[in-house]
Amino acid sequence: MRSLALRNPELADLIGSATRQAFSSIIDLCLDERVDALLVAGDLYDGDQTSMKTARFLAGELGRLSKAGIRTFLIRGNHDALSRISKELVLPDLVKLFGGRPEHVLIDRGPGEKPVAIHGLSFSQATAPESLLPKYRPAIPDTINIGMMHTSLGGAEGHDVYAPCSPADLIATGFNYWALGHIHKRSVIENGGTIVMPGMPQGRDINEDGPKSVTLVSIADDGTVSIEERPTSRAEFTRVSVNAEGITEWSGLAEAISAALRQARDTSVSPELVVRLTLSGATPLAWRMRRDSDLLMTEAEERAAQAGATWIEKLDIGCTPPNTHGGPSTDPLHELRALIGAAILGSDGYETALESIAANLQTQLPADLRDLFGTDEADTRAALSRIAREGADDVLARLQTGSASTSESA
Repeated sequence: MRSLALRNPELADLIGSATRQAFSSIIDLCLDERVDALLVAGDLYDGDQTSMKTARFLAGELGRLSKAGIRTFLIRGNHDALSRISKELVLPDLVKLFGGRPEHVLIDRGPGEKPVAIHGLSFSQATAPESLLPKYRPAIPDTINIGMMHTSLGGAEGHDVYAPCSPADLIATGFNYWALGHIHKRSVIENGGTIVMPGMPQGRDINEDGPKSVTLVSIADDGTVSIEERPTSRAEFTRVSVNAEGITEWSGLAEAISAALRQARDTSVSPELVVRLTLSGATPLAWRMRRDSDLLMTEAEERAAQAGATWIEKLDIGCTPPNTHGGPSTDPLHELRALIGAAILGSDGYETALESIAANLQTQLPADLRDLFGTDEADTRAALSRIAREGADDVLARLQTGSASTSESA
């Protein structure tokens, strides 16, 4: 966000406010649908969030539900287990925050209707290596039982293991519905019971791409469960690829970018679209694209504006110059590029020097930026390898276009 704010403050403001707007849209949905309750299955905010402005915002939004007679049930997950806000936030009426011991809230719905039991259990610590399911109380007979749990289930890529359990374990409880939190990607399991991991209502970066949503759940007295996915993301992240293979004119490249962005905009369901644009393929423009990447970004941003409510978050240039000779190239820069790739970038000496430079740089970075090159040895090596390749291509691009400009002026 900091680096984005330096380049495009307007886009940084959009992304920075999108999460709160998505939460407000959830409250609006609850009011419009006149729901009985809102369930939030953990990680309502990050654990290091200490702003009381956030606390006031949450209290105000949840207060809108309370005034309308709509209940809210919250559990803490691994991110907000120890949050200062959890201690200082004054919850409105009709908001129930479950504690670190298993509880259930029994809701009497009146004559002729089954009561509803909401079962919940919060993380008492930021870690939960063992299953929490054995701690939950059994399903209450002749009652609609709804469980709330923060869990990684059987595990997911990019997520640490928290309170692991299996869908079969959850269904075996006999609960009518399980509302889960933790994994950011939506999933639904309907097999003898209904389990929903709704994901997140708003992506925060390109690694959380695609439309985001919440799930509207209806449970009948006979236990039948129906679910609807409702979009909530204000800004949707997506990756858009442009194949520049064979394109020889800058105007043709611009039109290819336009077509790809228009297609992405047409298929997006969110009000704003934030694009990571990747260009690939062999083209004579490859060197110029790297040299004039700032101009290409401006061109892409203009085409994005024409597509409507579309933004360019980053431009990845993976194009290569074509080999027009049909065999080994006699172009000195092509030969130099092959030499750099084969004999230098992969050599032990080069990798050692690169790792030393990166390690020295990391010690000078602020603590929150020290994972810039990766979180472990494998990630760091991969990141440095990518940076080295891109840097070599940028240098070669300047050599190529520099020599071309010299010959033209001569």
